[in-house]
Amino acid sequence: MSFQLEELLRGATQLDDVVQQLLGIEDEARRVQDDLEPYLYESLDSGRSAADAIAGSRRDVAQVRQELIEVSAGVRASHRDYEVMEAGNGFRQQLRLDELRVSGTGWFPGRDMTHNVLRGVVVPPWTNTRDTLHGILESPLLEVLQPRDVRVGKVEQAVEHVEPSMAESLRRLERLHARNDGEIEVIQFEQDGTSSWMVLIPGTQPNSPNTNPLDIQGIGEAVAYDSEEVIPAVGQALREAGAEAGDHVVAVGHSQGGIHAMNLSRNQAFLSEFDLKYVLTAGAPVGGITPEPGITSLHLEHVQDWVPGIDGQVNADTKDRVTVSLTDEVRTPEGQDSGLGPGHDQENYAAGAELVAASHDESLVASTAVFGGVVGAGGVARVTRFKMERAPMPVSRLAVLPLAVKPDSPPTVQDTRKGAGTR
Repeated sequence: MSFQLEELLRGATQLDDVVQQLLGIEDEARRVQDDLEPYLYESLDSGRSAADAIAGSRRDVAQVRQELIEVSAGVRASHRDYEVMEAGNGFRQQLRLDELRVSGTGWFPGRDMTHNVLRGVVVPPWTNTRDTLHGILESPLLEVLQPRDVRVGKVEQAVEHVEPSMAESLRRLERLHARNDGEIEVIQFEQDGTSSWMVLIPGTQPNSPNTNPLDIQGIGEAVAYDSEEVIPAVGQALREAGAEAGDHVVAVGHSQGGIHAMNLSRNQAFLSEFDLKYVLTAGAPVGGITPEPGITSLHLEHVQDWVPGIDGQVNADTKDRVTVSLTDEVRTPEGQDSGLGPGHDQENYAAGAELVAASHDESLVASTAVFGGVVGAGGVARVTRFKMERAPMPVSRLAVLPLAVKPDSPPTVQDTRKGAGTR
């Protein structure tokens, strides 16, 4: 790689700075001209010559300034053209309808189809923008879906051998998800007498009590409210596990958990306490989240997985942010529940992470080096599981619930179209 796209914008910004400096020089030249005006009417021509010289210099500076403005505009246009081309290349893997029939248990759209639908064909209001979703959840009828205080309690702590690879981290995440009770995992690694930490945040656990912050309602908090209640709970879990201010942290998340993990990368309160170095997501719609500078992130997305396309946004492609599109055909094993589709399966993402680790692609080598630099080579580590629990629903909010919905059950939405059921 000879350059990154963001370097074009950086160059254009530097040209803009020079243009502003030249404007200042022109203003100063104009003031000097004004000061020389009384000398224009004297018998000696030295004053007139000085004024003429200043005026000529001012014109020259203005010409250079205009040329730089044109160069800056050309650089920005080039950046736009590259972005459009890169976005087009990202969608070239779109699957045909017959290729989307990847399981005998159902039909699932692919990531690119979801992207395309949400970017132009049909834009449902609940996925249009973060602010739109926020506004919907603020309505009195849906007040029950707004975030509530999340507490965290230690469940278990053990010392065990941990292989801190991306693939094995995703497999640990799947085992954590299977517990279905809102648990996260904090792993402490020791290198040269210093500690670094990994936080594992599983995806949506729909068949769980409403007090589980990782239920379907949790998606709304992650997308519309930037994980405002989950992030403090993650910070508390780190502190109770022994993490100190300034310690290096890696966050790993699948699906909804990936959104929470990426929200850590822009949460100023969390970043002021911990040094988040890396975020790994799998099957997560995180295109609308921009991490703070210096935080590296890697996003695994399968072309048969519709979930990472549900935000309708392509992940930014920068030096510190890389997206890997997995294109191998995957199927749900016979007799197993297809869930959200085989493309969303964490084992498939773990297999993809193994390919990432073996890749010689410069972007991936640089990215995985950052991950490995934080967690080290592995070995004995201290693993602590914490259970997050959402506060019970206030009585005032229960008053707006339909009678058919129990307070301790995940809310449902009834589709009234002919032949449709509850989702």
